[in-house]
Amino acid sequence: MADKASFTKEEWTLLLESPMIAGMAVTAADPSGLWGLLKESFAGGTALTRAVTDADTNPLVKAVVTDFSTSEGRSAARDGLKVKFASSQPSDLKVKAVDSLRKVSALLDAKAPDDAAPFKAWLRQISQSTAEGATEGGGLFGLGGVQVSDAEKATLAEISTALGA
Repeated sequence: MADKASFTKEEWTLLLESPMIAGMAVTAADPSGLWGLLKESFAGGTALTRAVTDADTNPLVKAVVTDFSTSEGRSAARDGLKVKFASSQPSDLKVKAVDSLRKVSALLDAKAPDDAAPFKAWLRQISQSTAEGATEGGGLFGLGGVQVSDAEKATLAEISTALGA
């Protein structure tokens, strides 16, 4: 089983960032306004909480979530995301996020092959939960909209491909 000691500081930071990146990719694919953004962010946060409390959570996932729950872990992830995305245009966010997930996939395959499949499945689940977090389109309060837009469906497929699914 891989843990924090199995990775360099930069590699571990990438793993800490990965749950947020998985959600960002979907949100950037089809921005749904402030309320939708909040709902989608909440859906991603719920996945982190579930990973901590679920006894069946993969140990590497649990290690990442546990470290992320510390101020040092959150700072490392936040600072890493700033470096990656600060100068990005909104249209570039999705592309950069999917590319980062591709790097996460390669890192897991190389350094944590026994944990790679469950970790990638967890990231895909975060992406799916984010996509389902807010209704897209429609009128007031999303009435008449769709749960997952075509752009989000396409991004979910890109994420699955990037993660080797």
